[in-house]
Amino acid sequence: MKVLVANLGSTSFKYRLFEMSAGEEHVLAEGGYERVEDYGAVINDALDTMEKGGAVSSRSEIGAVGFKTVLGRNLSGCVDADEKVLEALEGFAEVAPAHNPAYAAGIRQFREILPSARAVALFETAFYQWVPEAATRYAVPESWHAAGIRRYGFHGASHKFIAERSAELLGRDDVAAVARGLYQSGPREVGQPLRVVSCHLGGSSSVTGIRYGAAIGTSMGFSPQSGLPQNNRVGDLDSGAIPYAGKALGLSMADMERQLTKEGGLLGLSGISNDIREVKAARDAGDEKARLALDVLVHETRRWASSFLFSLGGLDAFTFTAGIGENNPWLRSAVCEGLEEFGVKIDPERNEACKGVEAEISAADSKVKVYVIPANEELVLAREVFRKLTAN
Repeated sequence: MKVLVANLGSTSFKYRLFEMSAGEEHVLAEGGYERVEDYGAVINDALDTMEKGGAVSSRSEIGAVGFKTVLGRNLSGCVDADEKVLEALEGFAEVAPAHNPAYAAGIRQFREILPSARAVALFETAFYQWVPEAATRYAVPESWHAAGIRRYGFHGASHKFIAERSAELLGRDDVAAVARGLYQSGPREVGQPLRVVSCHLGGSSSVTGIRYGAAIGTSMGFSPQSGLPQNNRVGDLDSGAIPYAGKALGLSMADMERQLTKEGGLLGLSGISNDIREVKAARDAGDEKARLALDVLVHETRRWASSFLFSLGGLDAFTFTAGIGENNPWLRSAVCEGLEEFGVKIDPERNEACKGVEAEISAADSKVKVYVIPANEELVLAREVFRKLTAN
């Protein structure tokens, strides 16, 4: 079965075409577009490119299109991308403005352009369906909770891949099997506990605690604006700061929303850039604001990572993934500094040699395995779409 994974941003479109079967997974084609104004045009261009390149002889060969949808009102999981999905996306469009409108538009376009392909949505919140209720609730009035205000969690496909791959690397095929079948069978406790902290550090970052292949909590909450500082999003912020800033600075709600989502994070702290490479270069040249921006990112990563240890009851693996986590040895070293008493010890040479590839970077005498595992969200999505379609 050919499964096309569609990754839609507010002005971008990326795709990857997989050949999926019970025993094999192959990438047949991939590409992307930036500054997209007409999704229909780029979708058609991508399909034409795949035909011309020989990935498909006809676009009708594509059996399914998978969408990595972010957040839906009253809806999660791996589901057919039907009208309920569109309503759920539009119901939370204000919560995820950079993602939900784009996915709603993209799903409609694909359904028109590829009517024979089954459209499937895998929500980023799906990995957190079994998080204990106490870890999902805010201490807000019941009416707020009834309106949908709770911790949802994001980067679900990325952290699910870590759940599967870390179990495989640790020789725990039993847990890996549970993680792979999570959306079909739910969580199960098998054998000894396997306890993992997954750090997805990129333009958007989050930390998730994983036990027996299932999430037990995560740093992101109601919206993707929460948790760690992002490239230009603020991350965690005391709610009392918003009305105060409005009065003190004379800002409207729209002004504050723009500044917190587009002028915060690494950009807001450094005043230089939202690109960690440029911030680090400035720090290395002696810029104090740049130093502070990176210190805050390290501090918040460590804070959230440590917050899951009691619930996990220990730690077997500590992982880094996504662009920043995979390619910056200095950041991994800073996050793990001084944790030897907790069993976390990095091998400096292994760490320095690892950039963008899978590797164990822990020292030989480290009680906790430390891994760099490149993100593969598209593969997770293709697998889940294939499982869903072959199951019913």
